[in-house]
Amino acid sequence: MRSSLAPASLPPHDQAERSAVLLCNLGTPDGPTAPAVRRYLAQFLSDRRVVEIPRLVWLPILHGIVLRVYPARSAAKYGRVWTAAGSPLALWTARQAALLHDRLDAAAQPLLVRHAMRYGKPSIASQLDALQAEGAARILILPLYPQYSACTTASVFDAVYRWAGRTRNLPELRFVNRYHDHPGYIDALARSIETHWARHGPPGQLLMSFHGIPERSLRLGDPYQREVRETARLLAERLGLRADRYRVSFQSRFGKARWIEPYTLPTAQALARAGVRRVDVVCPGFSCDCLETLEEIDIELRAAFLHAGGKEFHYIPCLNDDGAWIAALGQVAQQHLAGWPAAVPSGPSADARAGHAAQR
Repeated sequence: MRSSLAPASLPPHDQAERSAVLLCNLGTPDGPTAPAVRRYLAQFLSDRRVVEIPRLVWLPILHGIVLRVYPARSAAKYGRVWTAAGSPLALWTARQAALLHDRLDAAAQPLLVRHAMRYGKPSIASQLDALQAEGAARILILPLYPQYSACTTASVFDAVYRWAGRTRNLPELRFVNRYHDHPGYIDALARSIETHWARHGPPGQLLMSFHGIPERSLRLGDPYQREVRETARLLAERLGLRADRYRVSFQSRFGKARWIEPYTLPTAQALARAGVRRVDVVCPGFSCDCLETLEEIDIELRAAFLHAGGKEFHYIPCLNDDGAWIAALGQVAQQHLAGWPAAVPSGPSADARAGHAAQR
């Protein structure tokens, strides 16, 4: 009988066991083309965590309508934000992983740090395989979603569990569920906004736009909206904003189902029609700039606000490679790595060193 578990290559006896961090983001198509977007959407929208419609109902809609209509439209949008070096989300995520590695290394924690995408490349499974090949015996899974949701954070964990289900020699695993109220994260957001206001002055309204989820998810017990509200409250307090100086809204609605409100687009339009001349928009739930911020907010929402009568629209970029943000990620990682050594020698050479130390 053939085993369902993949063969494992044991590390050399004298190879040090290492600890690692895997930063996980949502993902991106390989390119701004309809075929690439179709492949990406097929994986994304086939996730049971993302679309909680019975498969017999959803799959014919997905393959018969969505994957025929949406890829070309989405590819045009991706084309507006794609850079010569590739996808902004892919570039920023890789940059964050490199900076987090440097940060932890400077803190005397010489850890392995890699990044992975829940959908697209590099996959979570491939990066876990790579970490094991490099000697990682302890791996911290750190999603780049400050607020927990079943359709984002839990989906990352699903991918890890699937990899674990076929892996013979499992590493120790830890998971970061949320850090929506972490002081370092709130401070990094506040500093980025204060830096923008120091250059441009304060706006009439600050609009905090978060990714939306279906309202049904809240009724089923998803804590996402509650954590979003807590992030917004803490950020407003840190900025010293009165309740009438900021709004919280939700973007990126997909399909015809009711999603959590208020929606970002009509909120911005209503502000313009109410006489608010300038609005500043920040997207605290996104760790790095991507299609949803660069195209949906900085292009589409900007045009809608100005068309509705607004005079000035400012998009405050995501934290990206901001030093305070990388420091906050480092703090989150260190908190969850507590008790794990960065590297522990194993095998005969380790035993010899231990014996030598005991004789001294």
